[in-house]
Amino acid sequence: MATKRKVDFLYFDAGGGHRSAALALQGVIATQYPDWEVSLVNVQHVLDPIDVFRKVTGMRAEEIYNKMLAKGWTLESEYLLPLMHGVIRIYHRSQVKLFKKLWSTRSPDLVVSLIPNLNRALLQSLQSVLPRVPYVTIMTDLADYPPHFWIEKQPQYLICGTPRAIEQAAEIGIPDCRVSSVSGMILRPEFYQQPPVDVRAERIKLGLDPDTPTALIMFGGEGSNAMKTIAKRLGNTRQVKVQMILICGHNKKVLRRLEELETRSRKFVDGFTQRIPYYMRLADFFIGKAGPGSISEAICMGLPVIVERNAWTLPQEMYNTHWVEEQGVGKAVRNFRNIQPVVRRLLAGGDLASMKAATAKIQNHAVFEIPAILERIMELGPPALAPTRRTVSVTKRITSALRPSVLSKARKGDTQ
Repeated sequence: MATKRKVDFLYFDAGGGHRSAALALQGVIATQYPDWEVSLVNVQHVLDPIDVFRKVTGMRAEEIYNKMLAKGWTLESEYLLPLMHGVIRIYHRSQVKLFKKLWSTRSPDLVVSLIPNLNRALLQSLQSVLPRVPYVTIMTDLADYPPHFWIEKQPQYLICGTPRAIEQAAEIGIPDCRVSSVSGMILRPEFYQQPPVDVRAERIKLGLDPDTPTALIMFGGEGSNAMKTIAKRLGNTRQVKVQMILICGHNKKVLRRLEELETRSRKFVDGFTQRIPYYMRLADFFIGKAGPGSISEAICMGLPVIVERNAWTLPQEMYNTHWVEEQGVGKAVRNFRNIQPVVRRLLAGGDLASMKAATAKIQNHAVFEIPAILERIMELGPPALAPTRRTVSVTKRITSALRPSVLSKARKGDTQ
């Protein structure tokens, strides 16, 4: 009987996208490779003994980050990153020590990081305790925000979802043989399972008008106070006819305020939910946070996106706002307070139709592509132990494993 392969997924709950990606990939692996044992490890909990934020405030760093998102306290946040990286450098040896203790209690065949900032300490600790275990970072952002955010120049593998991320790896000297390209960000398998739905009938069930253009407004798992601003601007104007589906995540305060908000147009409000694909099926376009997950989900469901680009935009998400415009799938506005004229122009001209057509051109199946890449990495071992023949390209060998028939079979199996 073959030995069960053990894979550790490293994540934290800052923003929620890292956990979501890990769970989505874990679910697909359970279908494609049922003999694998995939475990999720919250790295933030491992670092609790040296979490200075927790010692001072009683809250973990990830909890503070989520509170900042919910409150909208992200003004000039690009200046906070150097400070955070400074703290990470100061505590680097302590981090390595704690991670070494973690690896001494585990026996994975592969370690997969779905988080930024800590990959240097994680790899160093793994090499010290389990030197024959390969390490791979899956970027859950469309691009890196260097230096020392996602991509580190060290003997590991990297999986990227955009050409820009591939270019960034090459720019700092990461060999091509350690970098694999996939077709986008990791999405839950439910986004690929689209049974027929009567949009008009389902809108009526939510108390919405079946024929009115519908905006889905969402700011990730933590919600945002900006949702009330958008709802007031769009819900109390005669300049544009639109109704709203507002998803508030875990933000109960915003949920309550939106439920109490009186608007001319119809609205439906919900909190944290797993029914995002359903709500997206009922919408015509998306307004929200410029996060890679939300943007990718909307595009997968054929929704043009409207995001904000200004001093409050998180620095690691700034590239996303340019990407949506480059791809022709959305607009980046300077401030959501000016959302009325943007939506009016979107609905009045041919922009909505052209953007919908652009979303259809983006075929993202990354969650189904990655397991075969991880399998191949386990066979190769760490870069230092991988075959050294220059005529063999690891990237080509991995890509060859991703034949269209293999992907088709994987997706079909996942939806059954």
